Amino acid sequence: MPSASPLLSIDDLHFGYPSAPVFSGFQARIGAGLVLVCGDESTGKTTLLRLLAGELTPQQGRLTLHGISAGQSSEAYRAQVFHADPRSDTLEPWTAQAWLDAQARRYPGWDADALALHIQGFALAEHLDKTFYALSTGTRRKVCMAAALASQALLTLIDEPIAGLDKPSVVYLAQALGRSCQGAERAVVVAHYAPLPGVRWAKVLELPPRE
Repeated sequence: MPSASPLLSIDDLHFGYPSAPVFSGFQARIGAGLVLVCGDESTGKTTLLRLLAGELTPQQGRLTLHGISAGQSSEAYRAQVFHADPRSDTLEPWTAQAWLDAQARRYPGWDADALALHIQGFALAEHLDKTFYALSTGTRRKVCMAAALASQALLTLIDEPIAGLDKPSVVYLAQALGRSCQGAERAVVVAHYAPLPGVRWAKVLELPPRE
């Protein structure tokens, strides 16, 4: 069973863009299991994931993952986090297979058997030798999610998981998410505007509308 103690502590988080504040004193405790970050458009779901991934720096506050502070030990913190944006231009020169191989080398707990299941479940086999540039929006997202779920990273972050997905892949994703934390002390944090059908969440963080 997942531990009751939090893997991730978010304390007094402040962050905003020049045009608008996003978080002011946000706090949360995230334990092992499936966590949904939900809310309307422009409530900060993607921004929160990028902060948790270490891609954005809080203007104030602390992020602590398994005792490691993002502010004091940023490299050690990020080593425990998986986050991949399927829209990123940096992916485009890679073939899907080469990029997956690179992720396997990066994460010591990488589960090759799980990856094989996700490749089958997302119907990715015929796309592995293609570059990301040649992949559809949905297929890029499926490759990134297959890697996320196989990474076994302590904190695994997935943004807008069903954008561009076909119906069979949405069904498979719900099953894969349900299995992702079984027997593992990890938190899989998914940002989406509403709960996904068929997924049981250990915790739901609902972001309030911006004032």
